[in-house]
Parts: sequence; structure tokens; C-alpha cells
Amino acid sequence: MVKQSDLKMRIEIRCRVDKSGRVLIPRLFREFLGVRAGDELLLRLRDGELRITTQQSRIEKARQRAPKYVQSGVSLVDELRLERRREAGEN
Repeated sequence: MVKQSDLKMRIEIRCRVDKSGRVLIPRLFREFLGVRAGDELLLRLRDGELRITTQQSRIEKARQRAPKYVQSGVSLVDELRLERRREAGEN
């Protein structure tokens, strides 16, 4: 499998859209993203570009960003449970 650290430069590949509107994702890109046949991908239009990611990639990015928004030692799960109990009128 190709790892991000293995790709030191941006790689750009030209491809065509077939009559059915399908695009073949090159093997190198699929390996880099860890995409296999049947996997679900997330497509996003942003700044006039189509971005393709995996759910796992999005989760990992969220995990990397979360610490700067959460105080050390705070359990978000516990906070959510407490919030739900308060909303339900429990103590």
C-alpha cells in the first residue's frame, strides 16, 4: 500500500469520463487512499474542485483536530451523557 510519506510531490493524472459518467480512479490513488472495490467514498465540491475521500480519512482528520477544542482530561462521551441526562430531566 502507498503511504502519504512515500509521496513527496503532488501527483496528477489525466483521465476521461465515460459515457455513463464514470471515472476510473488510478491504482496508485486507490492504494494511497486504501480504497477497495465496493468501498464507499465521499465526494465534495469545494472551491470549484471535486474532492474524493474515504470515511476513515475524514474520521482521522477529525481526531487530529479534536484536541485543540477539548480540554485535557475531559471525556466527550461523559459530557454528552451528562447533557442528555439533563435534557431528559434526570440527575
